[in-house]
Amino acid sequence: MINFNGTIIDSSLNQLHNNRAFLFGDAVFETLKVLDNKILFFEDHYFRLMSSMRILRMEIPMNFTMEFLEQQVLSLVAQQDKVPSYRVRITVYRDAEGFYIPQTNEVGYIINALPLENTLYTIVDQPYEVDLYKDFYVTKQLLSSVKSTNRAINITGSIFANENGLQNCLLVNDTKNVIEALNGNLFMFIDKKLITPPLSEGCIGGILRKQILAIAKKIEGIEVIEEPISPFELQKAEELFITNIITGIQPITKYRKKEFKNDFAKELLVRLNAMVRFG
Repeated sequence: MINFNGTIIDSSLNQLHNNRAFLFGDAVFETLKVLDNKILFFEDHYFRLMSSMRILRMEIPMNFTMEFLEQQVLSLVAQQDKVPSYRVRITVYRDAEGFYIPQTNEVGYIINALPLENTLYTIVDQPYEVDLYKDFYVTKQLLSSVKSTNRAINITGSIFANENGLQNCLLVNDTKNVIEALNGNLFMFIDKKLITPPLSEGCIGGILRKQILAIAKKIEGIEVIEEPISPFELQKAEELFITNIITGIQPITKYRKKEFKNDFAKELLVRLNAMVRFG
């Protein structure tokens, strides 16, 4: 089942042959986590979605309020199998004919929901090895910060990781700095400093990235820094971890020949789950 412009229908009835998201990647999306009928950090998701639509010059409908989209998500979840947690994706596409030049900037949207096994965030103690993905680079520009449906570098990078027995890869920008993982933001912990690349490096402004930065700034003795990270610095780190809204915090256990701990990541996870539970 999907939510298609406010009507819940069988997904097989959705036609793609004229959809600009399918034809040109002319769409943006947000991936949400719904827990106990509450969308986690939904205000941040909503404003990032609105920002992405403005950057791509989409027309934002008058009814696209935060309350409206929240109701659309929760009404779809209510018709799924009853489990505590869901992965929900909102995709907003330019709903117009035309080729590269659309005839209008009006939009449509699709919402789909999948059940999740875990409710609160957890860390599984298992190997998680990464390496750099250098076949393609992310450019340091505003479009790189938009969660559009053009994720070619993430797809080819994921295939590269799978072919090489890796759990993930780290993306590099056009100045050869490491900016993020294929599916989340990158953090490096060293000498009581938590470091993550600034958004100006070309990384996505992750929703959980924002929460982790806020949590870490409240921990006494920890310095929180947003600065570029070179590949050479990764092997000096005590810990490396990836964040996204579905997984939470994913520690990296190995990068090339260097192995890492996850003590600080676990401390952050406890505080993150407390935030999720109690606000």
